[in-house]
Amino acid sequence: MSQQPQTQTPPLRWPAEALWEAIAPQWPSFSVEVLPRIDSSNSELMRRARAGQCEPILLVAEQQTAGRGRLGRQWLGQLGDSLLFSLGLPLAPQDWSGLSLAVGVSVAESLQAVLPPLGSGQPRLCLKWPNDLWLCDGRSDRKLGGILVETANFVPMQTDARHPTRPAATRYVVIGIGLNLRPQDSTGLSLPAACLQEIHAEMDAPGALLQVVPALVAMLQSFEAYGFAPIQARFEVRDALQNRSVVLSDGQTGSAHGVGEDGALRVMTTQGMQHITSAEVSVRPAYAAATLSI
Repeated sequence: MSQQPQTQTPPLRWPAEALWEAIAPQWPSFSVEVLPRIDSSNSELMRRARAGQCEPILLVAEQQTAGRGRLGRQWLGQLGDSLLFSLGLPLAPQDWSGLSLAVGVSVAESLQAVLPPLGSGQPRLCLKWPNDLWLCDGRSDRKLGGILVETANFVPMQTDARHPTRPAATRYVVIGIGLNLRPQDSTGLSLPAACLQEIHAEMDAPGALLQVVPALVAMLQSFEAYGFAPIQARFEVRDALQNRSVVLSDGQTGSAHGVGEDGALRVMTTQGMQHITSAEVSVRPAYAAATLSI
């Protein structure tokens, strides 16, 4: 009896050259790197920054063994199931408030530029404060992906070609993004995770990367110059928590009423309107407080 040959997953064809050509004119030292397997793309770029490597870079991980989400939660990925990457660069905004929200707006708009009408039954790519992407269909809202922003203060001083009259940013920011491309194992979850192929049936990881990254670079340049305030209205269009009951990590309950110009979540509680700004505050829909994680 002959054995059937095992089916192997074909290698992914990443658009590294196309991304470099799109971004290098703005960042001449920009580079693109794809690693087949790594613990965490964010951790790797932070290690490099500590070693003095602070140039703009896009690092793609085909698989992660110790990927991290917010508050130390794990984000693991199998080949082709997820898009996992980190973008590292020096950045010098006047105000860092709302950066993760601006990143979320850029990613959501890149992947679903036009929102389907409410009640259409088609999933809408929404944003859950402060750093999650959800698919919302009016019945069950499910997590599609997450954003993890980390900064380092050890960027060596150097001349910034974009702003030759001032020194470059002394903070290095690493923006990690994980997106489910295919259906995920939902064992132990009350709701299955969402995946991008629910709104783009033929989308793969390289295609999503090419769709997301150039627009994200443009968003970061805008954020550096103008902050979050000009982006506030675009976030609110996709705000998954708008007018919904929420539970704060300190046990307070209330209803969410959008975000301020600084990106703070506004929650009406029995103590009045609260402005939630701390990255360590967990905000989740009240009906799923015990089951959904950020």
